[in-house]
Amino acid sequence: MKQVHLAAHFPGVNNTTVWADPRSRSQIDFASFQHLARTAERAKFDFFFLAEGLRLRELKGRVHDLDVVGRPEALTVLAALSAITDRLGLAATVNTTFNEPYELARRLATLDHLSQGRAAWNVVTTSDAFTGENFRRGGFLDRSERYMRAEEFVRLSRALWDSWRADAVLADQESGRFLRSDAVSAVRHQGRHFTVEGRFNVPRSPQGQPVIIQAGDSEEGREFAAATADVIFTRHGTLEAGRAFYTDVKRRLAKYGRQPHQLKIMPAATFALGDTDAEAAEHAAEIRRLQVGPQTAIAFLEQIWGRDMSAYDPEGPLPDVEPEGAQDVSQGRVQVADRLGVAARWREVAKEKDLTIRELAIEMTGRQSFVGSPETVARQIEEFVATDAADGFILVPHLTPGGLDDFAAKVVPLLQERGVYRADYGGPTLRDHLGLDADPRDARLGGAA
Repeated sequence: MKQVHLAAHFPGVNNTTVWADPRSRSQIDFASFQHLARTAERAKFDFFFLAEGLRLRELKGRVHDLDVVGRPEALTVLAALSAITDRLGLAATVNTTFNEPYELARRLATLDHLSQGRAAWNVVTTSDAFTGENFRRGGFLDRSERYMRAEEFVRLSRALWDSWRADAVLADQESGRFLRSDAVSAVRHQGRHFTVEGRFNVPRSPQGQPVIIQAGDSEEGREFAAATADVIFTRHGTLEAGRAFYTDVKRRLAKYGRQPHQLKIMPAATFALGDTDAEAAEHAAEIRRLQVGPQTAIAFLEQIWGRDMSAYDPEGPLPDVEPEGAQDVSQGRVQVADRLGVAARWREVAKEKDLTIRELAIEMTGRQSFVGSPETVARQIEEFVATDAADGFILVPHLTPGGLDDFAAKVVPLLQERGVYRADYGGPTLRDHLGLDADPRDARLGGAA
């Protein structure tokens, strides 16, 4: 019976978090990270996932309200969490456009050592010049070039991790033994973006290589994931879309010498629970109203229309104005590639359902959620996984830090009873949790430069 994989996404700074709820707590205080991580580990989740933000977003030249608390650096937080968890995987989002392979490989290998084999790296890229202004190079890479840099970045990092022999002997204080000179090989790499020559100074970590996660639904992103990733983080939430994505990405693996089990597909998902399905539906609707208030609704509209829309009533109809090409209304967010096409779809839905601006924003920006009683949600999750629409889900709760509590207490036991979810961890490492090969070099995942 196919098993369900689950991970927990720390909500972070975004419009999915319901700040108005009195149970909402700090995004900075370590106690918030600790609470969510311990809940996830108690529920036997595969890993705890942190996003990244390299610059505060702006809306019409001012810091966006949802970003005022900032976002801590992920690897530092995860290193602290490694000390208060025992089995939970620890996944950091780190950008390949604004980092260097040798330095990042050291940090990730160190986390894998500290956690005894639980580190993961969510590989992301950006060509956003606004973000790039915080870095010497700036945002100079176009889409194809940034994936080329990312591929070389990961390939070089793997070469560094694999440069230590698996049977290398560490220094022994009692015997006075030290590493033999042949325990670590020199890495010589000269590529389009990086030139490295030397020996990596962190011994081979418990997993050999941290788990690689990739988020991206574009053609370049799918191909990059098929060649490189252990887990792909997607937004395909419906059964139909999920199955199409699942089939497309899994079929790409063969040309890289990989098997289907070597890449787990885990969409982001939200959830709303209630004692009954009707109660859960009411709860979900209220959550969405709180997530998309009047100001947020206008901000969504401005991102798509590319112009100031603050003069319009969010509780009124969609205005009869055309999108503009301006890119400076909202900065630090993913830009809308096809403004006219997206705006046309919004207009069509607004007309068909007679929606106000705010109702339309709620309708068009909500992720697919599992909504229902615990029994209904458990059944929905099992169906997605059993029918190859996903291998599991990265859950994004709407509250920090207690948003996962009910799911862990009410849904997880039902999944365990159905025989589709583990009762306990089967091994110490994240690779064990995900059912991945213990040593990626044995699975032809590309360890050499």
